[in-house]
Amino acid sequence: MSINSAMLAGVSGLVANSSALAAISDNIANVNTVAYKRNQVNFANVVTAQAVKGKYSAGGVQSVTRQFISQQGLIQASGSTTDLAISGDGFFVVAQKGPGLTPADARSFTRSGSFGVDSDGYLVNDANLYLQGWPVQPNGTFNVNPSDLNAMASINVKNLGAAVAPTTRLGVSANVNKDGTVSAQEATYNGSVAATSMAEYASSGGATGVRPDFVIEMNVVDSAGGSRKIAMSFLKDDVANAWHAEIYAVPATAVDLAAGTPPGQLARGTVNFNADGTINLGTTTAALQTLNLNASAGATPRWAAGLGLAAQSLDLDLAKLSQYSSTSTVNSIASDGAGVGNVIAIEVDEDGIVSAIYDNSQIRRIAKIGVATFPNANALRSVSGNAYRPTIPAGEMTIKEAGIGGAGAISPSSLEASTVDLSAEFTGLIATQKAYSASSKIITTADQMLEELINIKR
Repeated sequence: MSINSAMLAGVSGLVANSSALAAISDNIANVNTVAYKRNQVNFANVVTAQAVKGKYSAGGVQSVTRQFISQQGLIQASGSTTDLAISGDGFFVVAQKGPGLTPADARSFTRSGSFGVDSDGYLVNDANLYLQGWPVQPNGTFNVNPSDLNAMASINVKNLGAAVAPTTRLGVSANVNKDGTVSAQEATYNGSVAATSMAEYASSGGATGVRPDFVIEMNVVDSAGGSRKIAMSFLKDDVANAWHAEIYAVPATAVDLAAGTPPGQLARGTVNFNADGTINLGTTTAALQTLNLNASAGATPRWAAGLGLAAQSLDLDLAKLSQYSSTSTVNSIASDGAGVGNVIAIEVDEDGIVSAIYDNSQIRRIAKIGVATFPNANALRSVSGNAYRPTIPAGEMTIKEAGIGGAGAISPSSLEASTVDLSAEFTGLIATQKAYSASSKIITTADQMLEELINIKR
C-alpha cells in the first residue's frame, strides 16, 4: 500500500537525518581538536520497483557519509618545539606503544602533531600515539625505506647521553710585530735541539732553552671532552719577513714524542709573510698548519699513552696571522671543539630531522620523520585518537621524506587547526532539524490517513 511506503519513507528520513545530526555533533564537538577533519552526511534517494501502473511506492532516503580527510587545515604557530604540522599531503606514522615495538604491532596515521616528551623520553601526541621515524645510522645518515614500516621506530629523545666534540680546527687571528728586534739568541737557535728550542724554554720555566718573542696559547678539546693546552711560539728571524715557530704541548708530559725531540714539541718550522704583511701560506712550513696526534703504538707525536685518548688531527688556520708594525697581540682564537654537554632542547627542522641541542652548542641528529601518503586518503578508516588505518580503496601506502615526491613539508613549532566551520555547521544543524521534523510529519500524516481508512467500516 502506498500509505505504508510513505510511512516507511518517513522513517528512513528520520534515520538519515539522525545520522546527519550525529556527524554535525561530532564536527562541533571537535572544533578545537588538532588536525580534526570534518565529516558530512549526504543523502541519496532510494527508488523501489513500481509494480502497478498508476500507483507510486515511496522508496525513501539513505545517508552516505563523506570524509574530508585530505582537506588542509590552517597551520598555526605553537610555543612548543615538538609541536608539528604537515603543510601539504601526508600523515605522521604513529604506533600505540614506544618500547618493544614489533612488526605485529599496528601502525596508524594521523595529522595530529601535538607531540610532547613522555616520562620515558618518547614523542607522543595527545592521543598517546608514539611518533615513528627512521633512526640515525652510525655514519649520520638515515635508512629511508618507502614501503617498510618496520624500518621505523618510536622516536626517543631522552636517553642520549652526553655529547663531546673533539677539536679538529683552530683559527688563529693575531699579529706579530714587524718592527721587533732580532733576539741575540736567534743566532744560536735550533728548534730540533732541546737546549736551543723554545719548547725547552716553556718546559723548564725559562731556566734553559731560547726565549720566544711572542707566544699564542690555545685550548684543545680531546676525545674525552677534556681541555688540553698547546702553544705556538715565535722567534723573529734575521731574514726579512720570516719567523721561527714551534708548536708544543703544555705541559710537555701531555704527549709522547720520538726520542731526541724537544719536550712537548709537536711541530717546528718557519712562518713567512708577504711584503704587505699578510701570511704566505704556500711557503710557511706545512707541519705548522696540520698536527696529527696518532694513537697507534709507536707512532709519534701522540697524546700520552697514560691519558687513554683517541687519535686527533688539528688543522691550524693561520690565514689571519699578520705581520704589521704594531704590538704583537692575539685578536681571537676560533675552535670547533666542545667539552661534555647535556641535552637542553629538542628541535625538528622542515626536513623532519629530529635533533638534540646540547648546552655545549653541539647538535646531535636523532631520527628523521617520514610522511606517509595514500592515493585516496579520503577512503582511510577512522579510529580513535584522530587517527586512521589503511583500507583497500585508500590505495597503497608510500612513506616519503618530508617535502619530497609530493609529500608535505614538516612545519615545526606549529599545529594544524580543525577544518570545522562553525557557521556552516550551525546552518546545517538548523536544516537537519527542520528535515527531521518534516520526516516525522510524514509519519503523522500517514497515521491519520490509515486511521481514516480504518474508520470507513464504521
